[in-house]
Amino acid sequence: MTGHDAEPASPATLRELAWLFGRLGLVAFGGPAAHIAMMEDEVVRRRRWMTHERFLDLLGATNLIPGPNSTEMAIHIGHDRAGWAGLVVAGACFILPAVLIVSAIAWVYVRFGTLPEVTGAMYGIKPVIVAVVIQALWGLGKAAVKTPFIAVVGIAAAGASLAGVNELLILAVAGGVVAAGRGAPRGVASSWLPWPVLGAGATGVTAAIAPFGLWPLFVFFLKVGSVLFGSGYVLLAFLRSDLVEHLHWLTESQLLDAVAVGQVTPGPVFTTATFIGYLLGGAPGAGVATLGIFLPAFVFTALSGPIVPRLRRSRLAGAMLDGVNVASLALMAVVTLQLGRTAIVDLPTGFLAVASAIVLIRFRLNSAWLVLAGGVLGILGSQLLR
Repeated sequence: MTGHDAEPASPATLRELAWLFGRLGLVAFGGPAAHIAMMEDEVVRRRRWMTHERFLDLLGATNLIPGPNSTEMAIHIGHDRAGWAGLVVAGACFILPAVLIVSAIAWVYVRFGTLPEVTGAMYGIKPVIVAVVIQALWGLGKAAVKTPFIAVVGIAAAGASLAGVNELLILAVAGGVVAAGRGAPRGVASSWLPWPVLGAGATGVTAAIAPFGLWPLFVFFLKVGSVLFGSGYVLLAFLRSDLVEHLHWLTESQLLDAVAVGQVTPGPVFTTATFIGYLLGGAPGAGVATLGIFLPAFVFTALSGPIVPRLRRSRLAGAMLDGVNVASLALMAVVTLQLGRTAIVDLPTGFLAVASAIVLIRFRLNSAWLVLAGGVLGILGSQLLR
């Protein structure tokens, strides 16, 4: 099978997809790169559902559309294997285990979050989260900063973020500037700006004055899922700007707790939205937030699949993506500084953050193990201080 024509969606094929991606969703620790490597091993090497070339085509497409890359890869593979039914089954089964686990943790957090053991765990986990984001910046930065010009765009994006410019506008302008810098006519570059970024930028003010409710919660996460390029860690910048600073639905500490839960559980980092939804609106809030943030991934993947070869060959799309990626890293760097002030509160947390960053960057240890270790150290520390 070449992988370009989907097989009929037989019950056996759908069960096979459900089993594979449900299992991957339970063990997929380590972030999008690790998730995609596991998929490649299962789909290309073990099952031979598609060639390496086809897999790379699909991977390239996920980098040209908003959303969580590993989830979009699962959706692409499902569609490639079993058509539209496979698209839904593979994507949903990859997401569902993490959603259930995060919802259970959110239930415990809401009821027992003030217990010394839980507080101690979060005391140790938060500085590790800062280190995890630093590691992501280190690895992604080497790939994203390809030229001195792109580096300057990234520095300018970081400065704009520190000055309070809207994150969506920063992403759009950075993409347009890099495209223009590579010789694209100005009108053409503007027409290729990611339309979800421009549209969502216009709705940012409305979101900032909306009262809490399930519908505003759904619209907020639908917007985020529609515009988020780059690593899932860029999600932090959007959440902090809107939910903490503008809407005041969350505290800085609650946001870090949500990110910590997203790190210590398998599956997409985007299930941070599930945790936040549960904090704000219980089980209905968790469901609404999850649907809002993941729905665009299914839509964009379905729309982009047929034009994958053309997208990968497009010089302009590649230039736009370079600009958006470096701006995404700039947002990550700024939010890391801001969150670090909340997480690193004394000498032990400072040492833990630095040690975790060194271990992650030097030895490439799975971040989930470090997050768990940080939680254990936090609990032990709280016990010793009693």
